[in-house]
Amino acid sequence: MLLAIDWTKFIVGEEDWEFLLEISLRTIIMYFIILIGLRLLGKRGVRQLSVFELVVIISLGSAAGDPMFYKEIGLMVPIVIFAIIVGAYRLTTYLMAKSSKFDDLVEGKAAYLIKDGEFNVEEFGKEALAHDEFFSELRQQSISHLGQVDTAILETSGILSIYYYPDDQVKYGLPILPALFDKRSKKIPKAGHYACAFCGNVIKVTSADVKNCEKCGHHEWVEAIKTYRIK
Repeated sequence: MLLAIDWTKFIVGEEDWEFLLEISLRTIIMYFIILIGLRLLGKRGVRQLSVFELVVIISLGSAAGDPMFYKEIGLMVPIVIFAIIVGAYRLTTYLMAKSSKFDDLVEGKAAYLIKDGEFNVEEFGKEALAHDEFFSELRQQSISHLGQVDTAILETSGILSIYYYPDDQVKYGLPILPALFDKRSKKIPKAGHYACAFCGNVIKVTSADVKNCEKCGHHEWVEAIKTYRIK
C-alpha cells in the first residue's frame, strides 16, 4: 500500500510557493544587515575575537535568523535589535578603553601559564584548560619540553603567545611528548634530572629515591630532557 504523501506540503510546508520568494527577499535583506552590523563592530578576525565579542556575534546571528523565515516577524524587529546590540557594544568598548578595571571585568586578563620553563600553577589552575590540550598546543609549535619555553601567555582572545629560550639557554624541562610523559612515576629510578609532572619543577638527584616536589607537593616525576627545539 502506497503512502498518500502531499508532495507540495512535504517540500514547501504549510506555506505556498510565493512565500519562498518572500523568504529569498528577507534573507537577502538580512544578509546585508548582518554585513553592516559586523562592519560596525570592527575588523578583527575570528581567531582574535574575545568571549565578549563572540557573544555579540551570536546575538546578532540569533536576531537575524527568525525574520528570514517567520513571516509574522517584521524586518524592523531585527533592525532595532541590531541597533541596540551594536550600540551596547560601542558603549562597552568605550568604557573598556576608559577604565582598565572595567576592561578586565569584561575581557578578563592574559594568563601567564609558563614562567622560566615551569608551569605557573596558580594561573594555570584558573583556566579551564587540561594538560593534554595545553601540551597539544605546545607540540604544534615544535616544543618537546618546557625547558625550551621562557614564557607562555594565554591571551584574552584564546591565542597562546610563546617566547622561547635561545638554544644556548635551553635547560632541562618536563617532556610533553606522550611517549615520555606517560613514563611518569612516583619513584625516581636512578640519578639524573627529573621534572615534576604537575608543575614542571626540575631537580637533580644523585640516587634512586621517592621525593615530593618542594614547589607543589606532588610526587610524580618524569625524567627531564634538554633537547633543542626543531625550527
